[in-house]
Amino acid sequence: MWDGWYRKKPFHKYPPLPFNSPSVPLVFNLFFNQGKLFFIQKRMGKNCEFFFAIKFRTMTSVKEITRKYDEPIETTRITPLGKVLRKMRIDELPQILNVLVGDMSLIGPRPDYYVHALEYLENVEGYRERHAIRPGITGLSQIRLGYVETLEATSKKTSIDNYYIQNLGYIIELKIILNTVLIIFRGSGK
Repeated sequence: MWDGWYRKKPFHKYPPLPFNSPSVPLVFNLFFNQGKLFFIQKRMGKNCEFFFAIKFRTMTSVKEITRKYDEPIETTRITPLGKVLRKMRIDELPQILNVLVGDMSLIGPRPDYYVHALEYLENVEGYRERHAIRPGITGLSQIRLGYVETLEATSKKTSIDNYYIQNLGYIIELKIILNTVLIIFRGSGK
């Protein structure tokens, strides 16, 4: 009767703190991704105004981003934990705070790094129009294309985002949510 089952039973229903999903990145960060837990970056939001997006940090820290708007992402800076967080899109979870303060929406065009976005305004047709609504944690171009790196890919992303804006509705948003969930469970994010 006193074999310890009563002490284990609560853990079957409620796993200990380190195994609750919101705390996992925090705990693993201590061992596999040392440094700051969060990455805060200036992004372009609704009406091309800037805001500060918050994410779990997935790359080694640098003082200044030197990558140009049309250059590929520095994959060598992605940490081992960062690869996992990105594949499962867990790195985006802190942006719920951006949603709560009104800078972002759950669904909408993904916000770009502000300095790069200024270049896209000059070089990508329709880019300004994709900022007619708040950016989202997930979006149509995000599930169709993933992360884009070139001007040509940014142009495709812009066309898809503008299509989404022009066709807003419950059906398209439901499709985006379902596809986002599939990407998360498959671990097929970039």
